[in-house]
Amino acid sequence: MRLVKKPLLNVLNEHLIDYPTPTSINYAWSFGFLSGMCLVIQIVSGVLLAMHYTPNVDLAFFSIEHIMRDVNNGWLIRYSHANGASFFFIVVYAHMARNLYFGSYLSPRILLWYSGLVIFVLMMATAFMGYVLPWGQMSFWGATVITNLFSAIPYAGESLAQWLWGGYSVNNATLNRFFSLHYLLPFGIAGMAVAHLALLHYSSSNNPLGCSSTMDKIPMYPYFIVKDVFSLLVLLLAFSAFVFFAPNYLGHPDNYVEANAMVTPAHIVPEWYFLPFYAILRAVPDKLLGVVAMGASIAILFFLPFICRAEIRSTKFRYVYRVLFWIFVADVFLLGYLGGQVAEEPYITISQIASFYYFAHFIVLSNVAYWLETSAVLMPCRLRKRQ
Repeated sequence: MRLVKKPLLNVLNEHLIDYPTPTSINYAWSFGFLSGMCLVIQIVSGVLLAMHYTPNVDLAFFSIEHIMRDVNNGWLIRYSHANGASFFFIVVYAHMARNLYFGSYLSPRILLWYSGLVIFVLMMATAFMGYVLPWGQMSFWGATVITNLFSAIPYAGESLAQWLWGGYSVNNATLNRFFSLHYLLPFGIAGMAVAHLALLHYSSSNNPLGCSSTMDKIPMYPYFIVKDVFSLLVLLLAFSAFVFFAPNYLGHPDNYVEANAMVTPAHIVPEWYFLPFYAILRAVPDKLLGVVAMGASIAILFFLPFICRAEIRSTKFRYVYRVLFWIFVADVFLLGYLGGQVAEEPYITISQIASFYYFAHFIVLSNVAYWLETSAVLMPCRLRKRQ
């Protein structure tokens, strides 16, 4: 309540200009700021697109073509929104990887970690529903496959899937409700981002050393604002390269074919940022257990502050876990590659091995690494005591 009573300029000065920031943080801490900028790009471009989009199964595909061909700079708005979603996930994944590397999910930042995960889940829901809106072949069949997963839930699955569709299959009612939710959820993400920022300033920023201290801090402006602005310019440069020179590189060519319920694509895949989770889903032969495994791959991140018992936060000082961390990153990239392949051997077997390592990394290997590290450190001390 004290923030509300303060003049707006004082609040901005306290939280953006004079906010005490650890001197040791580097460019890896810019990904949070870049995520906020990507959210702004998505909301602005999304509102402009919604002014010309028609959420109807007979007109949706052609309304996209109308935006691309007839609306002034419509191609720029559409490509900015489509590629902006990919860049949004890139910076968010990098932001999450930095948090995992430097132990930012541990106390006293558990609530901060949880708020970030809620944003991530909302992003996934928003992106999935947005992928359906162009009403191309991959949009329609991707929606059919993913929403069919709800039918695997015991007892209530079929009713839940039909409620989600608004009928007995993906149809006009599905498209309408997906459009409504896709328009609404980004504002929920923006609200959670404000809460995320408030929790960050409440618990203070982490740093590469992994230790909390009120000493050795400097104002955010100009030292770190300059870093964030430079990072934003680099991001915009890469973003512009895709928008102007390779706008369809991160998309799927089948989405330039109008949705047809009578013609199934040869290979149905979601967008690239869902491929690791899709690979985990397909790695399990049972439909229900596959859904559980995919859900667990996200849910395990919520339990991470309680699974990890390491007292040393930063992986920078954990020489065993550092190797395991980069193996984990490679494993996630491998899952992303496998998720885009046809569901046949040897991809299924490799997906099962990679999925097993994904869970083993969090549940077993992180604690085993800490045990090995502490044993290696304490062993010389024990030998000296015996002598």
